[in-house]
Amino acid sequence: MMTKSRILYTSLMFLLLLLSSTSGFAQQDPNFTQYMYNTLSINPAYAGSRNVFSAVALYRSRWMGFDGAPTSQTLSAHSPIRDGKMGLGFNIVNDKIGITTQTDINAVYSYSLDVSRFTKLSFGLNAGVNLLSVDYNELNIFDPNDPEFNNNIDNKISPQIGLGALLYNDRYFVGLSVPALLRTDRFSENSVADATVRDRLHYYLTAGLVFDINPALKFKPSLLVRHVSGAPLLAELSSNFLINDKFTLGAAYRLNSAFSGLFAFQVSDAILMGIAYDRNISTLSSYNDGSLEFFARFELFKKYKKMYTPRFF
Repeated sequence: MMTKSRILYTSLMFLLLLLSSTSGFAQQDPNFTQYMYNTLSINPAYAGSRNVFSAVALYRSRWMGFDGAPTSQTLSAHSPIRDGKMGLGFNIVNDKIGITTQTDINAVYSYSLDVSRFTKLSFGLNAGVNLLSVDYNELNIFDPNDPEFNNNIDNKISPQIGLGALLYNDRYFVGLSVPALLRTDRFSENSVADATVRDRLHYYLTAGLVFDINPALKFKPSLLVRHVSGAPLLAELSSNFLINDKFTLGAAYRLNSAFSGLFAFQVSDAILMGIAYDRNISTLSSYNDGSLEFFARFELFKKYKKMYTPRFF
């Protein structure tokens, strides 16, 4: 076990590296209401933290009923190695907004330090590519022969790398991450207006805690804050109740954006499934029927026969 002073020094150096970068980052990332179950998509330090092989698939449809509304899909899997000191995995995020589709494909690695007997501090790294496609054929173009709309973008590849840190045990977690650090210029060659759109850094802060109200009921509040230069601050507070270690019922509020209802069911020790519905409260509320999100988590190769305290992240 490392000394506290060395852990503190390592943590400060890592966070300085994380926060001092001035390069721009990718697209406006998709939001996930059930981020506490889909953490690998925003923080590579999560890899291996569940101490089992864990895979999550998630689908999100935003602004239902709105033509060209965004849809997102994620697929991730990760597992601990070296007696839990390290984690390996991969993460795929596909996001479609109108005529634009972006896919992030990343390999993920983490390394954990023992802060105490039950608490770990994990540092993560993700590296991969971003694929960008723009299909102008999906537009209602006044002049189909206009040369500005004849050059689709097909899977334009851009490299990406990200960093994250996560302090956690079975009762709480605090995470800080920047999933993509590299600068990428969009539409510089194919743009209708010859414009350049420069990606910006997305900073994520996440935190959560479990309170035992009684043996059959646990209260699980969590928080996500995302900061992007030039965009409004995104803050989301979720409050969930875990009933008999089987059912999760809760609600969430996204600042100036939406209210959400959440439900999850522990089908078995290996399978967790959940659904969330967001009702928009912004000016777009009159033009859409809200957002719907589904996820399923599968876990294998557990070292125990029964899960006594299911984690919610």
